[in-house]
Amino acid sequence: MIYPQVLKYLNSLIDFEKNTNYPYKKRIKLKRIQNFLDLIGNPQKSLRVIHVAGSKGKGSTSAFITYILREAGFTAGLYTSPHLKDFRERIRILRPKARSRKRTSEFEGMISKKEIVSLIEELKPRIDEYNRWSKYGSLTFFEVYTALAFLYFKRKRIDLAVLETGMGGRLDATNTVDSLVQVITPISYEHTQKLGKTLAKIAEQKAGIIKNGKIVICAPQKKEALRVIRDKCRNAGAKLRLAGRNIKLRQLKTGLIGKHQLINAALAWGAIEALAGSGIKINPKLIRRGIKATRWPGRCEIIKKDPLIVLDGAQNLASAQAIKRAIIENFKYRKVILVLGICSDKDIKGITRTLGPLADEIILTQALTPRAASCEKLAGYFKRKLYLTRGVKEAKLLSARLAQKNDLILVTGSLFVVGEFRDA
Repeated sequence: MIYPQVLKYLNSLIDFEKNTNYPYKKRIKLKRIQNFLDLIGNPQKSLRVIHVAGSKGKGSTSAFITYILREAGFTAGLYTSPHLKDFRERIRILRPKARSRKRTSEFEGMISKKEIVSLIEELKPRIDEYNRWSKYGSLTFFEVYTALAFLYFKRKRIDLAVLETGMGGRLDATNTVDSLVQVITPISYEHTQKLGKTLAKIAEQKAGIIKNGKIVICAPQKKEALRVIRDKCRNAGAKLRLAGRNIKLRQLKTGLIGKHQLINAALAWGAIEALAGSGIKINPKLIRRGIKATRWPGRCEIIKKDPLIVLDGAQNLASAQAIKRAIIENFKYRKVILVLGICSDKDIKGITRTLGPLADEIILTQALTPRAASCEKLAGYFKRKLYLTRGVKEAKLLSARLAQKNDLILVTGSLFVVGEFRDA
């Protein structure tokens, strides 16, 4: 196979990231991916894993952990989702020897096209065979890609893997691992049609990654969510460590902008400390260096100055509130031009009410995904002058025309929009 054929094959798989109109608990079966992993020799069982779930900040927290491990001399695998531009961004390996080299990509260490082709050529016959006889239905894109990541990490003989859950946790394909440490970032209302209408229901899904007798590192939570996490830890005999209580919220210098990143960095610090129970002890100086060195594109990322252009994939209410605070507290500007596109399954009302008052000018746009809400739908949540565009490229051109030297262009509401804006 050649790379375009691999892309076509992967795009032919069921992809619930693009089409969210499905019954979650009926269609997402952990047994399906477990059976497939049995078929390919359970590569995940050879990995030492730190597992990260939550609603907000799980990608940043995963990145912090991975960069700390790399700084401490470990070869660390990082598996995240979704991606900004290229699905290869989801699978990365950071190596200590590459630390001082000039980065050729914002997503350093991502899997190569050649390696993707080789792995798909090997797995495709087994995927097709499994899909023919599976009583749990056909494998999804996320399940196939997760299995591919496990196999890749095993063969590259990485020291540790950091896995970010896709959605939820309990039924997520990444939850087929027996992780050394589990990390739960702030839980907020998201995917309520799938995970549940209350914070307790959502927390039940996120806390599904907690394993018997292990250490759980947890961000500050609302009482409703924390009660669920405490109960899950108690029943599993897991030790709960809370940021701000058992884990100090230190004064840290991060490579990422915003006070909310200090919580994510503290969670990463706690996860690294928890590895001591598995015989892995890392000097605090190296932890600080790793936190400072961390890069995570698309999260309060500055891509241009004069005018400032800031990208952030805030796609729920809590994340929108966080980026609003970060803009007000960290930047000086004459006016804010908001480029906004939101997926139809997100909290459009909450996001627009939060970000609307921040903006002097608002440009609505729509990413190239079936999940994107139309500009006309988004416009219904505002009572002011708006610019409606036919796509992210047009929105980018318009923002450039409207902005003057001391203005700030904020591109947010969806990682899909951020990815297209970066690439346009």
